[in-house]
Amino acid sequence: MSDHLRDMADHAGFAWQRRLRELAPQVLGALVRHHGGFDACEDALQEALLAATTQWPVQGVPDDPKAWLITVASRRFIDRHRSDTARAGRERALAVLVPADPGAVPDVDDTLTLFLLCCHPALTRPSQVALTLRAVGGLTTAEIARGLLVPEATVAQRISRAKHRIRTSGVRFRPPGAADRAERIRSVTEVLYLVFTEGSTASSGPTVDRADLSAEAVRLARRLHAHVPGDGEVTGLLALMLLTEARRPARSTPRGDLVPLPEQDRGLWDTAMIAEGTALITHALRTAPIGPYQLQAAIAAVHDEAARPGDTDWRQILVLYDLLARLAPGPMVTLNRVVAVGMVRGPAAGIEELHAAREEAAIASHYRFDAVHGYLLDLAGEHEAARACYARAAARTLSLPEQRYLRSRATGGPAPEKDR
Repeated sequence: MSDHLRDMADHAGFAWQRRLRELAPQVLGALVRHHGGFDACEDALQEALLAATTQWPVQGVPDDPKAWLITVASRRFIDRHRSDTARAGRERALAVLVPADPGAVPDVDDTLTLFLLCCHPALTRPSQVALTLRAVGGLTTAEIARGLLVPEATVAQRISRAKHRIRTSGVRFRPPGAADRAERIRSVTEVLYLVFTEGSTASSGPTVDRADLSAEAVRLARRLHAHVPGDGEVTGLLALMLLTEARRPARSTPRGDLVPLPEQDRGLWDTAMIAEGTALITHALRTAPIGPYQLQAAIAAVHDEAARPGDTDWRQILVLYDLLARLAPGPMVTLNRVVAVGMVRGPAAGIEELHAAREEAAIASHYRFDAVHGYLLDLAGEHEAARACYARAAARTLSLPEQRYLRSRATGGPAPEKDR
């Protein structure tokens, strides 16, 4: 879809633009089922979407937009095939697949199959992310590049390689077997988690977050949850996204400066989103085996339930982090747990655990190690030592808002208060 036209549509709030994004995976699924060849069908879909962005604003949205897109994309597919092969017999064989009556389009939703195809184990994780955002999310290459902060050519190359790998691997457009399905869904959740994490807390660049990217992750997580509502981890992931996204309005100032959780105006939090996320995670914990996303969502819910920072149930958070560290250990889990230890057992205990954790290179080399160290030192009243830690952390992060915040702390900004 034309980036210029999409930006115009976003600005004007055109309903047809949102409808295109919703229909993209449904149309792609129909094309692949009819014609085969994921890569050629995806190219044909992009041409149909481009045609829609130029024609619909002028001529109006068709009575059956899905059928319109399928028809146009099928014609593009056939035209390209004619150009490539020049075989009349094959043209005729393909032509019969174009719906004679655009209204007679099968009402089949291939979203879950597309998710699983895009997250095929033969693809690298960056390729899975790019292909999922393109095929299931309906984003353009330019939009994906802006969201991930990588060159457009890099995204185009990832998508091209992914489609080539799918084609050469002989992967068919159909749901995987029961033995493989659960593992593939785990890959889908990992991809959506990566997209959301980058959207909610930008790892680099001038902004605290990337709202469009996190919103797209939430939208895709909702679609996945609609297909597998009984999957506890999918439910947990959606809950985690909602409970985290609910705080986004308070995470930065109008100037774009970072506002850490203890300092946020909780009146700006989205209470409806918190209620939805809390209901989801409560249900998942009662009905499904406990998993990492559920535990992270439960931690987010405890934070969101506190009317003031001093009301936060840090003991419950520490218990949840203890469980998470056993189920899904990792550098960020360790550092977040250290903060919880400091809040429950005192900053000295947290610092002791942090020193023990620095034996792991991935932890010691991360800027958040110094940021957490500075936070705990501030709580302990060792403000000069804390400032040195904040200065080191500021020098190591690529996020400009985080740099500004950490530098302000390094130059004498207000120290945290444990019970504020």
